[in-house]
Amino acid sequence: MTDNAQCDIWYQALLDRDSGYTGLFYVGVKTTGVFCISVCRARKPKRENVAFYRDFKSALDAGFRPCKVCRPTENACSAPDFIEQAVSLVRGNLKTRISDMQLRERNISPERVRRWFLQHHGITFQAFQRMLRVNVALQGLKGGRSATDVAFDSGYESLSGFGYTCKKLTGASPSAGQQVIMIHRFTTPIGPMFVCATGRGVCLLEFVDRRMLETEFRDLQRLLKARIITGENAHTRQAEKEISEYFAGQRRQFSLALDLPGTDFQRHVWQGLQAVPYGETTYYQALAEQIDRPGALRAVAAANGANRVAIVIPCHRVIGKDGSMTGYGGGIARKAWLIAHETSSQGYEEVQP
Repeated sequence: MTDNAQCDIWYQALLDRDSGYTGLFYVGVKTTGVFCISVCRARKPKRENVAFYRDFKSALDAGFRPCKVCRPTENACSAPDFIEQAVSLVRGNLKTRISDMQLRERNISPERVRRWFLQHHGITFQAFQRMLRVNVALQGLKGGRSATDVAFDSGYESLSGFGYTCKKLTGASPSAGQQVIMIHRFTTPIGPMFVCATGRGVCLLEFVDRRMLETEFRDLQRLLKARIITGENAHTRQAEKEISEYFAGQRRQFSLALDLPGTDFQRHVWQGLQAVPYGETTYYQALAEQIDRPGALRAVAAANGANRVAIVIPCHRVIGKDGSMTGYGGGIARKAWLIAHETSSQGYEEVQP
């Protein structure tokens, strides 16, 4: 960021630890090599010793590492207190719609809640509520309960109202036994991630700023013949748990169930990637030879790029034959970070899968 007037405003926000600027900018400290968010409690640097960035990926690309005090890649993307309160209110009252009046009674601005959900999830707060209610209802249907019982137990005033909402969100009536894809957002030390899962397993795990992410969402819905809706299931919760253990240096292998639409060749390549040992790297030619397809170098590279489950299927371990950092959907800076993390995470006691 080179606009000095804007940088001066951000620098003052850093001095004031102004939470209103959390996530709006990232400040790289040249003397320490770290980057922070506005609320960092660490000693404040001089104005001439800082550089400002609009996103943490740019700070990473510039060579700065996340501050251990304010943990910018985690906390800049975490929900603020008023959002946590609103979500807790919804989760505690899944059978009723939380109105703007109910939010105001708790000193929560409905306008701020709407803006935050649109900015971070691309949906309104009311759509988020509808998705959670349908999610709970669909779990009830999978348990063998009737659509009528599930509809009224989930707070719907009529079976037709439940059917309309269900069809609008999932594309099928409640009685059709349709599959849905749950999507959940969580944070990591190098940025927030989306995890998507069906009832069979995880089908997507990507950083939220990954290029072509919208295309991946469309492809998943087409290949699995299912709609993506906000929610959680056992697979999304397990993914968040295991990924957190990975970043804490406590997990090398994953036990997640996976639901991977793709060709037989793609799945063969993905299995080959999972066989690359933790802390080691490979290159496309070696990977092609490993799966007994030495002449299919380009196809192997394409299948590697088509991987939708980052880290668990470790495409970040594929580098250039000369040791160079080749492309990575989550960004070269993240790829280098992941390889360094695995290389340095030695001598720990791994959790049991």
